[in-house]
Amino acid sequence: MTSSLSRGRPRRASHISVRVVLALVGGLIGVVWLMLPGVTDRGEGRVTGGAARPVAGGVGQGEVEETSAADLVMPMLAVVAVTVLAGYGFLRRRRRARGRTTPGGAPVPGAEPEIGDLDERARALLVEADDWVRVSREELGFLEGRVGLLADRPKAPPVPVDVEPFTRVLRDAEAELTVAFRMRWQYEGGVPGETAARRHVLAGIVGRGEEAGRLLDGQAAAFDQARGLEEGLGGGLGEALAVAEGRFRELAGRTGAADAVLRGIGERYAASATAAVTGHVEQAKDRLVFATARLNHARQSADSGEIERATGLLRAAEGAIAQAAVFIDGIDRLAGELATAAAMIPAALTGGEVELAGARESAPGVAEAYADVPPGELRARVGHADVVLAGVRQELTSGPYDPLDLLRRIVRGLGPVVAGRGGVITAAAQVCAHSAVADADDVVATHRAAVGDEARTRLAEARRLLAPASAPAGRGPRQELAELITADTLAQQARHLAEQDIRTHGHPVDGPGADAIGLAGAVLGGILQRTGGQPVSFGGPRTRGRRGDAPSM
Repeated sequence: MTSSLSRGRPRRASHISVRVVLALVGGLIGVVWLMLPGVTDRGEGRVTGGAARPVAGGVGQGEVEETSAADLVMPMLAVVAVTVLAGYGFLRRRRRARGRTTPGGAPVPGAEPEIGDLDERARALLVEADDWVRVSREELGFLEGRVGLLADRPKAPPVPVDVEPFTRVLRDAEAELTVAFRMRWQYEGGVPGETAARRHVLAGIVGRGEEAGRLLDGQAAAFDQARGLEEGLGGGLGEALAVAEGRFRELAGRTGAADAVLRGIGERYAASATAAVTGHVEQAKDRLVFATARLNHARQSADSGEIERATGLLRAAEGAIAQAAVFIDGIDRLAGELATAAAMIPAALTGGEVELAGARESAPGVAEAYADVPPGELRARVGHADVVLAGVRQELTSGPYDPLDLLRRIVRGLGPVVAGRGGVITAAAQVCAHSAVADADDVVATHRAAVGDEARTRLAEARRLLAPASAPAGRGPRQELAELITADTLAQQARHLAEQDIRTHGHPVDGPGADAIGLAGAVLGGILQRTGGQPVSFGGPRTRGRRGDAPSM
């Protein structure tokens, strides 16, 4: 992508050449003007020096006046020509200056958008680009399912589908989006502070988001060819239907088991432990009901030769199936996280006591870690951690508890006291942070039409802090623990903001068909576009709504 610093740079050499040409043309016309009277004198027989004298065949007074009038024509033409050329050059430069969107010359008042408008554009584009990437990743999973289906067939020919180009372009688009979210997070934190620099950051966010969309748009046609849906039931469409129906049956079978798992952890732990997945079973069933109708209609359309409509219906069903999987997987994942957290709590309590003892006694290696902490503040930190650990022990013995909540309290209580050894406290922080990020991501993934940029920005920053590649060289255990706690906090904020957006968004469908089973969830989840009802597909802004006619709502 061309650097935003190089776009719109003024071409000074071009401006100079225009001025030189204008000067040469004007000078040439002036020279011709000055020489023309002399040429006229010789042609008319005038005598150099002195008054005009009559010659043989003398000219009358009327002809002399005509000659004088003719002498004024060239000066007038010269003036007009120079004026026109100069005016053209001025207007050309002015239009070019107005068209600039990046630094590169004296700004023309009103040429750049207001910073508020640019901010709104950047925020909207972050949401759009995040959806492009999420939907593209989702449909890529169904293409990979086709590859697996072909590979599993007995005596099957070599699989003609290569998913690597699409995996690569998706990775590149995700990289652009990651940078854009990072820029947005820094912008919200007041970095940079100068107005011009902040405008430049917003323009950079817009540029990154647009580049992500351009990358995905560029591979949309090749992706369609790889899916082969236009081949009908005897080709890619039949295989895609088989993959989608297989996943549908698997999820339908898992729904009952997930409900049993949810009831089990609800009986064992406090109500807050299952709050993140409350209603997941019902929402999964809702998406599966929607998928059932779309799959049936897709087969009927394919049988009757309406391939374009069948592909649109299939794509809508795939989106619903993918979101049903998010709901079911979320329940199973939470059950595992709660079991892990419950098993870690005793070790975390023991590790916390060791950290507190070291802080009280200034054990070897500990004093250096607290060299920058005043003694009074260190005592206050130790006292607060003591209270936290005592409260955790009391809840462990007083009845049902929330393992993740208790583990999170231990981590945050001991965070300011950990002397740099990490150990079990850091491991506990990782469990809490990964759980919070996954919960927030599930909310965004299944409510794409409602969740705004603030929740997504915080989620992206939390995910960045958890990525191994983001760890700076020489990062110590204390810094690692601090970043894990920050990631956990940001992810929880992201979920809270996302749920706020969903409540504000309200009912996503109005008018006829509003009560159709599964339709509201499909629109709220971003499976169908709110305007037009087309399903969304792999691609960017130009290609994401290309699949089929708008399915009947």
